Parts: sequence; C-alpha cells; structure tokens
Amino acid sequence: MTGTVPCKEFPKTCQVYEEKGLHYSFEIGHPALEYETAKARYFATGATRDTDEGKLNYEGFLSPAVLKRFAEYMHECRKQSDGVLRDADNWQKGIPQKAYMESMWRHFMAVWSGYREGEVSSDDLCALLFNVQGMLFENLRDGGPAK
Repeated sequence: MTGTVPCKEFPKTCQVYEEKGLHYSFEIGHPALEYETAKARYFATGATRDTDEGKLNYEGFLSPAVLKRFAEYMHECRKQSDGVLRDADNWQKGIPQKAYMESMWRHFMAVWSGYREGEVSSDDLCALLFNVQGMLFENLRDGGPAK
C-alpha cells in the first residue's frame, strides 16, 4: 500500500509506504524527515525518486573552489603572444599527447620543487591539471583505454 492517509503518528496527513512487508510513514512537509529503501527515496514533501546507487556523484567528486581557480587560470592563458584571445575550448581541437606529456612533466617538476621548498604555485597545479585533462581527453577521443 502506498498513499497519503490520515495517520495517528502525526497530527497532519502523512505518507505511508509498504515495501517488503515493512511499513513506513512520515508527516508530509516535515523538513527533517526522509528515508530510502532499496528501490526509492521518499521525501517529507511526498516526492519520490529512484535511488542514486550506481550514479556518478559529481558534487562529491569535484570541488567548486578548484574548478573556479582552474577556470580563472584557463581564462588568463587564453591570451596568445600576438594578443589574440583564443576560444576557451581551443584545446579540444586536438593537441598531440606528446605535447601534453612534455608540458605535464615540466609543470610536475615545478610543483614538486615548490612542494620541497614549501610553496606550491596554484598556476603550476592548474597547468598540471590542464595537461592531465587534455591527455585524458585525447586518449578517450582516440578510443584509448577508458580505465
């Protein structure tokens, strides 16, 4: 049985769910109540969603502060030596993996040296991230191993 019914546990109408012989109920609109079963998530508002099991958790895997600093670095690097501003996605047109590898090593050495000296440059970290991302992009685009 699933539905909205008056229930004695709460003074307001509550949501009632049964799954695998277990009975769940909670007050609709209660801000702190939510539960999850093996098949679905049930929210205090009465909304339901399937579980997030097996789904990529971008919010957990990525840091907004890191992405913001990386975007700032990339924007700073858009200006070419001739003064022309290149497109933000210019790198996706294709850069040989050898160029990424050589640059990656230069920036890794700068990060490593900075680490040993007690001061790592965020520019060097962003440059390293750019080269890792670019090489992975080329690898995936070329049908290389995904893992």
